[in-house]
Amino acid sequence: MPSGSRPASARPASARPASARPAGRCCISPSILSADFVNLQAELARIGNADAVHVDVMDNHFVPNLTIGLPVVQRIQEVSPVPVDAHLMIAEVDRWAPAYADAGLASVTFHVEASDAPIKLARELRARGAKAGMALRPATPVEPYLDMLQELDVLLIMTVEPGFGGQSFLDVTLPKIRRARMAIEGSGVNVAIQVDGGITEETITRAAEAGATMFVAGSAVYGAPDPAQAIETLRAKGQLALG
Repeated sequence: MPSGSRPASARPASARPASARPAGRCCISPSILSADFVNLQAELARIGNADAVHVDVMDNHFVPNLTIGLPVVQRIQEVSPVPVDAHLMIAEVDRWAPAYADAGLASVTFHVEASDAPIKLARELRARGAKAGMALRPATPVEPYLDMLQELDVLLIMTVEPGFGGQSFLDVTLPKIRRARMAIEGSGVNVAIQVDGGITEETITRAAEAGATMFVAGSAVYGAPDPAQAIETLRAKGQLALG
């Protein structure tokens, strides 16, 4: 995913005909949650053909797991061969998220369930130079947030419960992905749908057919003998489904 932000006023006004399967490029973002944390720089070097690296920040409050914080993310930003996409699974996200944008990350995604003022936060992230992403847990409906799509660059629909890697894809999220895609296509905003959780060579097809274009993959990439080849295989399968 390219770095930098784009003001809402610069977005195209025209819309393509509504469709649940958008034309576009399939983007793969490996999650370092499945990487070797002792050798992160080497692990990053193994995914140089990815579109971005997905960095999960967990605080053991919003989710029952603890990973890394801003100092480590800043170091990842310095050595990563691809743009850094931070996924903040943290409480008090309105307070902490702007610092991740200040670190120069390509994109920063916050959970709407943890934000008191999601529109304000999205605007602040963009103003500080990052793409603004908003994440929804599997049970969080998308409909209450469709009117704020123009404030976002990425809508992340979790396809597992956030907090741990290695979970199985939840097919119950597919209708939500389709509804989000139809709303985006109908409104003409330029918002990417990202999915995170349980993405494999098989599930990426279903998610892409539902309308996602950006895919976070952890164990499917880092659990493979050749992560770079796994990325290419996932990208090819996702692209085929996108058309």
